[in-house]
Amino acid sequence: MTQQNATRLFQAVKEDQALQQKLKATDDPQAFIKIAQERGYDFTVEELDSEINKLSEEDLAAIVNPGWGTRRHLNPR
Repeated sequence: MTQQNATRLFQAVKEDQALQQKLKATDDPQAFIKIAQERGYDFTVEELDSEINKLSEEDLAAIVNPGWGTRRHLNPR
Protein backbone atom coordinates (compact mmCIF):
# COMPACT_ATOMS: atom_id res chain seq x y z
CA MET A 1 0.00 0.00 0.00
CA THR A 2 2.74 2.48 0.84
CA GLN A 3 4.49 1.86 -2.49
CA GLN A 4 1.23 2.90 -4.17
CA ASN A 5 1.28 6.10 -2.12
CA ALA A 6 4.62 7.06 -3.67
CA THR A 7 3.17 6.38 -7.12
CA ARG A 8 0.07 8.42 -6.31
CA LEU A 9 2.21 11.29 -5.04
CA PHE A 10 4.10 11.54 -8.32
CA GLN A 11 0.83 11.53 -10.24
CA ALA A 12 -0.55 14.30 -8.00
CA VAL A 13 2.61 16.38 -8.38
CA LYS A 14 2.07 16.52 -12.14
CA GLU A 15 -1.27 18.26 -11.53
CA ASP A 16 -0.43 20.39 -8.47
CA GLN A 17 2.10 23.15 -9.14
CA ALA A 18 2.17 24.29 -5.50
CA LEU A 19 3.02 20.78 -4.29
CA GLN A 20 5.58 20.40 -7.07
CA GLN A 21 7.36 23.62 -6.07
CA LYS A 22 7.27 22.75 -2.37
CA LEU A 23 8.80 19.32 -2.96
CA LYS A 24 11.36 20.65 -5.39
CA ALA A 25 12.44 23.35 -2.92
CA THR A 26 13.57 20.85 -0.29
CA ASP A 27 17.09 19.47 -0.34
CA ASP A 28 16.48 16.80 2.29
CA PRO A 29 14.84 13.43 1.51
CA GLN A 30 13.28 13.26 4.99
CA ALA A 31 11.74 16.70 4.50
CA PHE A 32 10.42 15.51 1.10
CA ILE A 33 8.74 12.56 2.82
CA LYS A 34 7.35 14.77 5.58
CA ILE A 35 5.74 17.10 3.02
CA ALA A 36 4.25 14.06 1.30
CA GLN A 37 2.93 12.70 4.60
CA GLU A 38 1.26 16.03 5.34
CA ARG A 39 -0.69 15.50 2.11
CA GLY A 40 -1.67 11.95 3.07
CA TYR A 41 1.04 10.02 1.21
CA ASP A 42 2.87 7.64 3.54
CA PHE A 43 5.94 5.75 2.31
CA THR A 44 9.56 5.03 3.18
CA VAL A 45 12.74 6.40 1.66
CA GLU A 46 13.30 3.01 0.03
CA GLU A 47 9.85 3.07 -1.58
CA LEU A 48 10.43 6.63 -2.74
CA ASP A 49 13.77 5.62 -4.25
CA SER A 50 12.10 2.72 -6.05
CA GLU A 51 9.51 5.03 -7.59
CA ILE A 52 12.13 7.62 -8.52
CA ASN A 53 14.01 4.95 -10.45
CA LYS A 54 10.90 4.48 -12.61
CA LEU A 55 10.66 8.16 -13.57
CA SER A 56 11.90 9.67 -16.81
CA GLU A 57 14.65 12.28 -16.51
CA GLU A 58 12.09 15.00 -17.32
CA ASP A 59 9.64 13.87 -14.64
CA LEU A 60 12.44 13.51 -12.13
CA ALA A 61 13.69 17.04 -12.78
CA ALA A 62 10.17 18.41 -12.28
CA ILE A 63 9.83 16.84 -8.83
CA VAL A 64 13.23 16.51 -7.19
CA ASN A 65 15.63 19.31 -6.32
CA PRO A 66 18.56 19.10 -8.76
CA GLY A 67 20.90 19.63 -5.81
CA TRP A 68 20.16 16.07 -4.75
CA GLY A 69 22.20 14.76 -7.66
CA THR A 70 21.49 11.72 -9.80
CA ARG A 71 18.86 9.05 -9.33
CA ARG A 72 20.76 7.60 -6.39
CA HIS A 73 20.45 10.84 -4.43
CA LEU A 74 18.28 9.36 -1.70
CA ASN A 75 20.42 6.37 -0.84
CA PRO A 76 24.03 7.19 -1.69
CA ARG A 77 25.92 4.05 -2.51
